[in-house]
Amino acid sequence: MDTKYLEIIKAPVITEKSGNISQTEGKYVFFVDVKASKTQIKQAIEKLFKVKVREVRTINVKPKKRRVGRYQGLTNRAKKAIVTLAEGQTINLD
Repeated sequence: MDTKYLEIIKAPVITEKSGNISQTEGKYVFFVDVKASKTQIKQAIEKLFKVKVREVRTINVKPKKRRVGRYQGLTNRAKKAIVTLAEGQTINLD
């Protein structure tokens, strides 16, 4: 695998909601690099999982305030990509 693509795709988002849309609509959700474009995300998914991507939608996740004792800070910002695959294709995330 190419390390360039592994830097773009960080991890799959494994939640109840993302599991439901992957089963019913053929869409998969991934945490991606904040600076990655939709074209780069599409190329990375196609190369890593050997599938045909039809559409990529992205969401910027803003940092949240957190405190530990008397210290206050922010969580890291993140970016999520919702990837729609071509008809009949799946990704095995197990």
